[in-house]
Amino acid sequence: MLSSEQIAKAKLSTPYGLKEGSHHEHDDCIRIAYEWLDAQMKTKGVVQRSRALKHMIEKWGGRYVSQSDVEVAAHIHPEIFGAYPRYNISARLVQPNDARLEGISEAKTQDYSMRQPELTYKSKE
Repeated sequence: MLSSEQIAKAKLSTPYGLKEGSHHEHDDCIRIAYEWLDAQMKTKGVVQRSRALKHMIEKWGGRYVSQSDVEVAAHIHPEIFGAYPRYNISARLVQPNDARLEGISEAKTQDYSMRQPELTYKSKE
């Protein structure tokens, strides 16, 4: 699991896409985004198709996640490159196992839930 020190350092070095600056509510939001990204199949190049990644991550993690949280998680991940929302993840999305959320205290604390995940994900982890 990502440490608070890793996250704090990454927040300072992440190239944010938002013009008005970054917004973070809790370090666990970055941890949730990191776990979701980690479960995805990586591609050799950046996928050009734009997706509402933060919303998919929120529904899986059961908590609000900002675009900035996703950007930091991608910046920390050693296999992820690109810029929000276009990263080197396959268009055939993988539904991460909920076991990835164990130990993340803020996961599943808000009323975000997946409805019909089979419409979003091509496979399960």
